[in-house]
Amino acid sequence: MAAPAPTPLPADSLGLSLLLAARSIAAVRGGQSLTRALTALSGEAAVTRAAAQDVIYGTLRRYGCGEFLAARLLARPLSHAETEALLLAAFFRLHSRPDAAYMVVDQAVRAAGELAGGVFKGLVNGVLRNYLRQRAALDAALANDDEAAQQHPGWWLTRLRRAYPDGWPAIVAAGNRPPPMALRVNCRRSTVADYATRLRAAGLASRPVGENGLLLPPVAAADLPGFGDGWVSVQDAGAQRAAQLLAPLAGERILDACAAPGGKTAHLLEAADVDLLALDIDATRSRRIEDNLRRLGLTATVKAADCRQADQWWDGRPFDAILADVPCSASGVVGRHPDIKYLRRASDIRRFALLQSELLDRLWPLLKPGGRLLYATCSVFPEENGAQIDAFLVRQPAARRLAEERLLPCDEHDGFYYALLRKTA
Repeated sequence: MAAPAPTPLPADSLGLSLLLAARSIAAVRGGQSLTRALTALSGEAAVTRAAAQDVIYGTLRRYGCGEFLAARLLARPLSHAETEALLLAAFFRLHSRPDAAYMVVDQAVRAAGELAGGVFKGLVNGVLRNYLRQRAALDAALANDDEAAQQHPGWWLTRLRRAYPDGWPAIVAAGNRPPPMALRVNCRRSTVADYATRLRAAGLASRPVGENGLLLPPVAAADLPGFGDGWVSVQDAGAQRAAQLLAPLAGERILDACAAPGGKTAHLLEAADVDLLALDIDATRSRRIEDNLRRLGLTATVKAADCRQADQWWDGRPFDAILADVPCSASGVVGRHPDIKYLRRASDIRRFALLQSELLDRLWPLLKPGGRLLYATCSVFPEENGAQIDAFLVRQPAARRLAEERLLPCDEHDGFYYALLRKTA
């Protein structure tokens, strides 16, 4: 697709932020991942990109809110996806900056002038001004709409309420706010306490979390002391539990079966001198594993391969341990990846469950007797977690569950599930 034509909107204007945000939001609502949609911002100045991303993430986290208001204020659905997305972005901005309402409207109208030849400028102006006139009544109605009030799809809420009758509101709240920022200190280079001292010297406050982690306010990775030299990695505290549960031992042969982008791979290598094979089905994502290992000064064998097709990559030697960080709904990391609220469907859960079951069955024969397999997801749905492992234990009498952890998303970490299995024969 051709790049959008240059715009006369100033680089530091809210209008440009709304325009760029509208394009990315429309792409996500059309089925594109946010990671891919954000590549359209790569040529923008850092300050412009950051401002646009703030609007994009805020709008997507408020799933259902803008759509509810648009449905109430439009006589019929808009035929132009980017203009509709612009309205959603403007609704978010009016919510987050009610003191600047008329400036937001003015800038949204200017942004509309850069879309579809400007034919929707009047409509955008009218809809937003109507919202301001009816704000109290519309916001009250929004609070009584389940999807908009909870900012999650209805099918998602139904599953959460069934699985967590008392805990679902906290899970929903975590999915509606920005996630915590956590670092994993490379124990080959420093200790948690020593690196926290380095952060303080750089004017950055932090506090310990888990065995190797530090929590701190959001900061660019490039601004972290020693980041380029491999002293530390950005990794959620919940994700750090994978290496800690698998507990690699020196000399072991380990398979990381779905390894990209390589955070858990690197953590295993930091923890012990092991012979590690990292696989990922996506060649581009496999290169990210290599980039991460290079920065950290670590070595592993990295291959782009489907772990289910062992005849294409396995040398026949069984592994001491396998990390199966399987594809899943990612419902536990939705605060970090808000596009998931738009991209997932109820039918996806069964599709993921079938894939997870297949992966477990294909990987299990590659494990030596006495070996360990750690099953991991970033999902909060039981069908992908405990129910998956219960079914596997029925299929595999030689499997024993050594440990199980359910981490629900909170202020310290995202949502994860882990089950550590041992092969008895």
